[in-house]
This record gives sequence, C-alpha cells and structure tokens, in this order.
Amino acid sequence: MLKSTLSILAGAGVLALAGFGIYAYHSPYAVEPPSARPAFDPAQVEQGRILAAAGYCATCHTAAGGAPYAGNFPVTTDFGTIYASNITPDPETGIGNWSKAAFRRAMHEGVDREGRHLFPAFPFDHFTKMTDADVDAVYAYLMTEVAPVKEATQAPTIPFPLNQRILQAGWKLLFVDFGRYADDPSKSAEWNRGAYLVEGVTHCGACHTPRNKVGAEEKSARFAGATIDAWSAPALTAANPSAVPWTAADFTRYLSTGAGTYHGIAAGPMAPVVHAGLRELPESDLTAIGVYLGNVVGAPEADPAASPAVQASLAAGRPDPAWRADEGERLYATACAACHYNAESIVAERPELGINSSTRLDDPSNLIHVILDGVSSAEGTPGVVMPAFRDALSDQQIAAIAAYLRDKRADLAPWTDLETRVAQIRAHQGTH
Repeated sequence: MLKSTLSILAGAGVLALAGFGIYAYHSPYAVEPPSARPAFDPAQVEQGRILAAAGYCATCHTAAGGAPYAGNFPVTTDFGTIYASNITPDPETGIGNWSKAAFRRAMHEGVDREGRHLFPAFPFDHFTKMTDADVDAVYAYLMTEVAPVKEATQAPTIPFPLNQRILQAGWKLLFVDFGRYADDPSKSAEWNRGAYLVEGVTHCGACHTPRNKVGAEEKSARFAGATIDAWSAPALTAANPSAVPWTAADFTRYLSTGAGTYHGIAAGPMAPVVHAGLRELPESDLTAIGVYLGNVVGAPEADPAASPAVQASLAAGRPDPAWRADEGERLYATACAACHYNAESIVAERPELGINSSTRLDDPSNLIHVILDGVSSAEGTPGVVMPAFRDALSDQQIAAIAAYLRDKRADLAPWTDLETRVAQIRAHQGTH
C-alpha cells in the first residue's frame, strides 16, 4: 500500500514538473538583421522617445559614465546585484538583431529573444499593461535614434539556485497579472489615461509599493511607500504623512517642475524620474497622472494656503533671537533660515520645512540626504540650487538640525539614533 502511494506521488511530481517545464519554456525568436527592418514613421519614433523617457529607460540602462542605453547599471537587491541589459541596437551585445515581436515579448512577458526569463528588476509586470502600439513606438525609437554600443552585460551576482532563470516562471505565475490595461468604465477618460500611464510605462508602484520577501510588490499595500537605495519613496495614499494633503494639481505641478509648493522638491532617485522622464510627457498626460494619483490619495479639493498647518509653520519659522538657545535651532537659523524662511506665504522654490514631506516621514533618510548633498541644478527646480553641507557640518550638527525640524517645526515624535543614521548615509553616499 505504501509503495503504491509513493508511486502515485512520484508520478504526480513528475507530471507537475513536466507541466511546469511546458509552461516555463519559450522558444527563441529568429534573428532579424537590421537590413531586414523597414523604416519607421518619424511620428512613431518621436512617440517612442517620449515613452522611453517616461519609463526611465535611459536612467536604468545607463551605467555611471557609460554610453546611453548600453547597460551595466547595477541594481542592488536582497538576492544580489543585477546589471541592466544593453538595449542599444548593437547586433552582438545589444538588441540590434531583435524583431519587433521579440521586443514585445520582453516588455509584455519578461522573456528575451532567446527565450530566457528576465529577472523582475526589469518591470515587465508593469510594462505588460502597455499597448502594442506604445511598445512598438519604444522599439522604433531604440532602433532608430540610439547609437549602437558594443558592451557585454555583466552577469548577475545572484547565487545558485536563485540565478536559474527558469525559476522566474514560477515567480511570474505567483505574482504577475499579465495583460494590457483595461479602462474602468466608471471613471473618466482622463482618469483612465492617468491610470494607464502610472500602472504601465511610468511604473510608479515599482518604487512606491513595498515588496515581499521574494521581491514581489505587495498588492495589498499598493502605493504604501517603500525604501529605495537608502531613500524613502513616500506613500501615495491617504497614509502619506504630508501636513498638507496632495491634490491632483499638486501632483501635476510636482511632476512638471520638480517642485511642490507644500511638499518639497524632486531630489535623489526622484530627480531623474521628473527631469529626465516625466517632464517629456505632454501637459495633458501630466494632468491625467495628477488626476489619477489625486484620486488614489483621496485628497479634498481645498485651498492649502488656508491650512492651519501652513499658517502654523509660517509662524513657527519666523526668526527669533531665542533660537540661539538651542543648537539645532541655532544651526538652522545660521545655515538654513536665510533661504527657507517665508514671511507670509509658501514659495515652492524655498520649501517650508515645517510641512515638507521629508520632515514628516517616519524615516529621516530623505532629509539627511538633502542636507548632506544639497540639490543640484539638475534636480528640484531648474536654476535653483541648495548647497551641500557634507563638508561643512558634522554628523552631530546635521542630526541636531533634523531633530529641531522634527520636534519644533513639524511637532512630531522624534526620530531615534539620528547621528548614527547621518553617519550611515554619509558613508553610503560616499560609495556612489
């Protein structure tokens, strides 16, 4: 009896493995030489350029100091480092011999031309929602406007057996909802356009949604915030800690200019998202994204200037000789207040730090990053620069400023171990 049961279980196991193998297998696509490729319509190429920018393709596929789109940008995960692929039209090391169908499969299914499963550091779980026409436009742009670069992609450092790509088929089966975006008939066309962009090409949830232990986005905590490269990607829901709730108009302005009047500026990992990406989208698309995200946050349409939090922060920020009594207040008065003091109204380019998003997050990392390394002319709002205090202030002094802002200006529970966190971020940034 036991022998018979074991035989049945063994047979079932073999069948399960065979079924998984059939599911996981993808045949290679034939090589398509560049000479066999027809000319692309200029309008399609331009649309592809805009979409590639909005999807941050160059940001993720360009290594520091490397040629655009030539790959080898390191993506650090809990399982090892994955290096972005070369997606220039070089036929040997890039995608120059990929057909349109092969490119579609990579974008929609996470499988390359040779039939290998791609690691989910590549956000195919979002790109699967893009239309064929939009994916084809990105393909046309890459094949037409990007210079071919011969550069082999480094192998990932993921250990065995996690480096076996066939296992990604099981990961997809468990965590990926494949298929194009479908309009919600109960919502407006503008809302649906915003949803399509956010859920698809701009893949906002890839950074703003926490991930489980195997690296998949937690669907039950969509847009609930996450940690990205030692920065906090804040929640895009009602759980966002901003003193002034985000509105559709706030989102649109922030993504258009890199500065939000009541929330802060685009720095760190968010800077290229805005300045090298989303700003390329037409105004109508940025407005649609704002409408969609405003709905996700659920913010009321109200005049933020009249908010009690704004009025209280303005009053608290007024220079006072008594600030000299406390080190954090003294340092703020001497190093920060000259730019950040606003007499009666908020100025987007000179953030009001009592209500700034970085001061109200549970994690002080974003505030510390900006104090340490400032905001360059390529970040935030063009033409407005914040100096770096890395070499001017000690860890203890930066921690004192952060503690003052959190306690006296934001009136929130203090951050713990601030000096240690400053030291960690100082060291982390120094490795980049």
